[in-house]
Amino acid sequence: MSGDSTGYIQHHLQNMAYGKLPQGYERHDTDGTVNVLSEDTWTLAHSSQEAIDMGFMAFHLDSLGWSIGLGLVFSFLFWRVAKNATSGVPSGMQSFVELLVSFIDGVVKDIFHYKNRMVAPMALTIFSWVLIMNVMDLVPVDWLPMGAAWASGNDHLFFKVVPTTDPNITLGMSFTVFFLMIFFSIKQKGLIGFIKELTMHPFHSGKWYIDFTILIWVNLILETVALISKPISLGLRLFGNLYAGEMIFILFGVMLGSSLVLSGAGIFLHLGWAIFHILVIALQAFVFMVLTTVYMAMAHDVDEEH
Repeated sequence: MSGDSTGYIQHHLQNMAYGKLPQGYERHDTDGTVNVLSEDTWTLAHSSQEAIDMGFMAFHLDSLGWSIGLGLVFSFLFWRVAKNATSGVPSGMQSFVELLVSFIDGVVKDIFHYKNRMVAPMALTIFSWVLIMNVMDLVPVDWLPMGAAWASGNDHLFFKVVPTTDPNITLGMSFTVFFLMIFFSIKQKGLIGFIKELTMHPFHSGKWYIDFTILIWVNLILETVALISKPISLGLRLFGNLYAGEMIFILFGVMLGSSLVLSGAGIFLHLGWAIFHILVIALQAFVFMVLTTVYMAMAHDVDEEH
């Protein structure tokens, strides 16, 4: 890693991007040499600029790997608990899972008053998955990246370990929620009912010539903006909070590599922020789950006055 603070921070904020660089692209190595690609090449980005030049179709392998891997971990844990569940004295893990399931079920029942057997399991999955991804932010910021660099033999390897600090992950989840909203809105209200919801609310005069010439278009603009803002705000809220938390941990890491006095202060501040951040990571998982449930309830609401 670069010895200066700017290089250290930039390195920790860059994802492991895998994408295509075009023929003729000039790759600048760390030793100053320049290699010109003889053909279009799929490869790992060696710098943040290369990651940018790869464009939209680049894959963030670290975010994808950690998010899928952590999803499999919590799925396996829940499966093991369900398989070994006993009606007698439960184990600590079984007690925790039962408490979590009961808590999420109670929250969903308070918000979602319709019949859909998918919503409660989806809420439990979202909360558990987002929480376990957020928890990775509590791992000391250098441990896993340094371990990956050592294992790969590449000291400059980019390796982010908190998937929710990548907007591609958070927005991917939120837009999945958005598509479910659209699907259930059309399923419950019908295509005509869904269109009426976008065009006949909140303004409706009762006079067709005013509605069709003015109010429908005003309603459509307002409701479309409100509809699209839901997944964007949902994803960016989670990303912004976790990204800010990771940035603070990185700054404390810079302090640890500075003078003796700053290193001591960095250790103290790192511990304090980690304790406070436990609340942040749990709260953000809860907020994402609650808003998803609220959006599902809105999609099932067929009240014309909504």
